[in-house]
Amino acid sequence: MRHINLETWPRREQFRFFNAWDYPHFSLCANVDLTAFYPVVKQRGISFNVATVYVLARAANAIPEFRYRIRAGEVVEHEIVHPATTILVNDDLFSFCTIDYTEDFSLFAARAVEQIAYVQEHPTVKDEPGQDDLLYLTAIPWVSFTSFMHPLDLSPVDSVPRFAWGKFFEDGELLKMPLSVQAHHALMDGIHMGRFYEKVQDYLRHPGSVLGEA
Repeated sequence: MRHINLETWPRREQFRFFNAWDYPHFSLCANVDLTAFYPVVKQRGISFNVATVYVLARAANAIPEFRYRIRAGEVVEHEIVHPATTILVNDDLFSFCTIDYTEDFSLFAARAVEQIAYVQEHPTVKDEPGQDDLLYLTAIPWVSFTSFMHPLDLSPVDSVPRFAWGKFFEDGELLKMPLSVQAHHALMDGIHMGRFYEKVQDYLRHPGSVLGEA
């Protein structure tokens, strides 16, 4: 983790402007193309949710703005951020499940299986106090939504990016899925979200290079 020098940071003016707002988060929702990705995941017997969490975490880790966090008015950059996703448990409730990120998909998937099994037996909606090297993710597989907003507690500041994906749908010969991204505007702009979507879509179009060759 490194501390950003706010006096020399090129983004200092935008940071100070948006960081003073009562609600500084913004969100974007767009459809991504699963046509190449989904069949490969199914053929290999991989959990689609685990594969999706991995793709989003890999894309986020590749873009510095998604690893920036605000702490007590200062900005830090984490070397790695880890996905914390929702998992369905008994009685239609959910639990948080944090998975240590690694770029090796086979290792990531093994960790995910182990951690999901654990939280299904020990569900919780609590994170470690003060931990912000996370990415918050959730699946809404019942709805092909066109927008999404996550709940926030802004006291103290919450600068962890949030992601949600929805129900697949067919668009001609293509298979698509809505993907929502929500982030703190003091740390990133639309151009950074655009880069994130581009990277996610590139991964989805080349599943073999991302998940490893079969």
